Amino acid sequence: MLSKRLASTAAICLLLGAGTAACGDNKASDKAAAPATGAAAAATPTAAQLDTDKLSAQEIEKKAKDALDSATSLRISGKMTSDDGVMTIDMVMDSKGQCRGTMALPGMGSFEMISDGTAYFMKPDTQFWKTFGGSNPAVLAKLENRYLTGFQNDPKMKDMTDFCKLADASNQMLDEGSSTPSKGSAGTVNGIKTFSLKEKDDQGEESTLHIATEGKFYPVRLEKTTGKDQGQINFTDFDKPVTVQAPPASSVIDYTKFQETVKSA
Repeated sequence: MLSKRLASTAAICLLLGAGTAACGDNKASDKAAAPATGAAAAATPTAAQLDTDKLSAQEIEKKAKDALDSATSLRISGKMTSDDGVMTIDMVMDSKGQCRGTMALPGMGSFEMISDGTAYFMKPDTQFWKTFGGSNPAVLAKLENRYLTGFQNDPKMKDMTDFCKLADASNQMLDEGSSTPSKGSAGTVNGIKTFSLKEKDDQGEESTLHIATEGKFYPVRLEKTTGKDQGQINFTDFDKPVTVQAPPASSVIDYTKFQETVKSA
């Protein structure tokens, strides 16, 4: 049920294109969408009801996956912890390839990510620049408060650009057939009526997926509460318009020039 790539902190880092970095803690971007409230998981709920009595766990899971596949946009936010520290993410994305938000990695710093569907921009904080660019003051002076662009051409960074594509991200969030889910119980998550599905991996560590039971049966929260890597990811702001604005050219540095700057330091 739950994607193996979301089952551990290290896997999330790989999914989000962190490359060789570990995972960590961050604040949400001021530009990120405000938290959803009430029934924000569905743009226009219908009268549909999820019949959790008659449907099997696998059928309920399929309903959630189908709903996620039909979404035109969503917001992913939350954090995962591990022995390395805490990773926090707050990202909105749509089916046009637009995205914006922030992510942070333990011991590495945080960065802002923006894409207008064509170009990609990443703005690391000072700690992140120091991690990858060194502490040379001359180098930092050229890099601080600048956005990187052109990194989508680096195979090691490809997963980051893929995560801005809603279809690619959705396919990796719920992995049908990774193991057999079992039914949980009814509840309320983020103000939305839900029903939970549970799964245990080979080590006996449990994950839970909460699914909306009214309107569109979107996944509402994915959480791991046992084992080394714990935390939760919330899914909100489904089908809400996403607007992004590329940074001014004066604030942008090409990824190739960034690499040259670091090498020459």
